Amino acid sequence: MSTTRNADFATMLNQYLPLKLLKEEMIKRDYFLKNLDRQEDWLSGDLIVPFRGSQASTVKLGSLTASADINQSKYVRGVKSGQPELWGSLVFEEKDLRQHGKISEQNFLKLLPDEIESFLGFVKQALSLSFTNGASFAKATTDGLVGGTATVDRVERFEVGQGIMIDDDNSAALKVWVSAVNINTNVVSFATDITLGTPVDISAYTVAQNAKFYFDGADVGANQFTNLRASLLSLANGGSTALYGVTKTAWPATQAVNVSGADIVASNLLEKIFDAQTRVRNVGKGMPSKIIMSYKHLASALKTIEVAKGAYKQVDSPKAELYGWTEVEVMGVKGMLTLVAIQEMDDDVIYIMDLSAAKIYSNGFFQKRKDPGDGKEYFTERLTTGYRYICDISFQGDLILQRPSRCGIIHSISY
Repeated sequence: MSTTRNADFATMLNQYLPLKLLKEEMIKRDYFLKNLDRQEDWLSGDLIVPFRGSQASTVKLGSLTASADINQSKYVRGVKSGQPELWGSLVFEEKDLRQHGKISEQNFLKLLPDEIESFLGFVKQALSLSFTNGASFAKATTDGLVGGTATVDRVERFEVGQGIMIDDDNSAALKVWVSAVNINTNVVSFATDITLGTPVDISAYTVAQNAKFYFDGADVGANQFTNLRASLLSLANGGSTALYGVTKTAWPATQAVNVSGADIVASNLLEKIFDAQTRVRNVGKGMPSKIIMSYKHLASALKTIEVAKGAYKQVDSPKAELYGWTEVEVMGVKGMLTLVAIQEMDDDVIYIMDLSAAKIYSNGFFQKRKDPGDGKEYFTERLTTGYRYICDISFQGDLILQRPSRCGIIHSISY
C-alpha cells in the first residue's frame, strides 16, 4: 500500500500538458464586500448598533414651547449578539507536493497556480450570497427524487464535490454532496458522501415544503449572517420581526420602505423602479442611488431604454467589473439612478440602496489561519496513508444595517 495522492493529478502526471490546467473562470459574486465600508476591529462579543429612533421635533408658532413639552431626539440601542463565522478549507496531499521539490512555506503557498486565491474568491462568494439573499443559496423547483436529483433555480451556484445541506419546512436537514450539475436542464445530482459514488434519496424534500439548499451549517439560525432580504422586508412581506433586537415597527428608523412589485412586467420595470426610488427618498429620507438587481431585470431595463429613448436616456456606457457586476446610469423624468446587476441577486426582489446605510464589521476581514505552534499558514495532518496539508481561511464578522430607513426593497416580482 502506498501513500495517498490526488487521483486527478496522478492520472495526468505522465501526460503531455502544453496548456495550463483547464478550469472555469471564477464568477465574482462580491459586490457588497467591495463596495460597502468596513471596520476590522470587532474582536468578539456583542456589537452595539445605535439607531436614532426619532429626532427632536418641537416646533411652535407664536410663542416658546413650555420646557416640559419639548421633545428630544430618541435613541434606540440595538445589539448584535455573537459574531458569526465562515470557514473555508483546502487540503493538499504531501505526495503531490513532493513532485515540486523541497517543501517550504514559500513554494507551498504558491503551489498549483493561484489555487489558494481562487478558493478565497469562492469563499467570498459564499459570504456575499449570505449577505445578499440569506441563509439558503438556491431552492428546488421540482420535488427531490429517490435517485438523488432535483431541478433547482440557481444551478450556477453548485460545485461538483461540494458538501451542502438540504432542508424544508417539515423534514430534518440532510447533508449531501453534489455529484453532477447539468447547466442546461438545471438538474443537480446528489450523493451520500464525498466519494460521490452512491446517490442519496431526497424524495422527502419537496417544492410544497419549500425545499432549499444551504452552505454547510447555514441551516442553523445561530450560524447565519445578517442579510439584506430579511432586514429590508417587513414581517408581512417575509422579513424579520426585529433588527438587532429592536422591533422594526417600533421606530420609523428601523423600517425600510417596502414596495410591491406584483404588477411589474418587463415593459414597465423602469417606470416602477423610478416610482419606488422616489417613495424611498420621500419616506425614508435617504439618498438611495444604487438599484441592485439581477441580470434578468437589467436586460428588461435596457430593452425599455432602447425602445423608449424619449422617456429614458442611458447616461453612459455600462461599467463592468470583469466577470462581476454591471452598472448603467439612467436618466428619466424623475431624475437619475444607477442600475447595478450582480450575480448574487435573486429575481423576486430589487434593492434600492443608500450604500452609506450599511457597513461590514469584522475581526480582520478574510484571513489565512496560522498554526499556533509554528506560525505557518497551513496545518499538517499525519495519516497512515501519508501526510496532508490543510489551509483554512476564515471570516469572523457580520453585515450591519445601520440606517435601514434610507433603503428600500421592491418585492414579490414574478414576471
